[in-house]
Amino acid sequence: MEIIIKDIEHIREAAREFIAAFHDILSNDEAVKCFAFYAPMGAGKTTFIKAICEELGCEDVITSPTFAIVNEYEVPNSQLSARPKGALSQSEATERIFNFQLIYHFDLYRIKKTEELYDIGADDYFYSSNLCFIEWPEMAESALPDETIKITITPQPDGSRIVSV
Repeated sequence: MEIIIKDIEHIREAAREFIAAFHDILSNDEAVKCFAFYAPMGAGKTTFIKAICEELGCEDVITSPTFAIVNEYEVPNSQLSARPKGALSQSEATERIFNFQLIYHFDLYRIKKTEELYDIGADDYFYSSNLCFIEWPEMAESALPDETIKITITPQPDGSRIVSV
């Protein structure tokens, strides 16, 4: 699957497409909901994750967890009937039920050893049935759940991005 982010003005549209593509995982209360984002520095990993979080209804300030390693964001009423912001009009809308209350946003750029992830209790985050977005997963791939979905963001010469699964 590929999602094209034409430019920053279309990133929310791409985020909605991402959410729709993974609706079954996001709505399954037993699923491991880990998404690993592979991309070069400056490709837009944090910006795309921010757009996804906002479309899911997160009202927290979304920033890169570079120094904290993990940020936690609350998704209000995510277990109730909730539609991502900016979704289809009321007449076209289909209700979406998401079974998670928190989003964990990781930046593993500073991780030097996989053991560092275990020291912060990463398994508790990964297997919590909450949503996990992981930047720089190559720093600790062996610690990620087998069910982790790998996402690649590839910058294009025209400034667009291709999001591949």
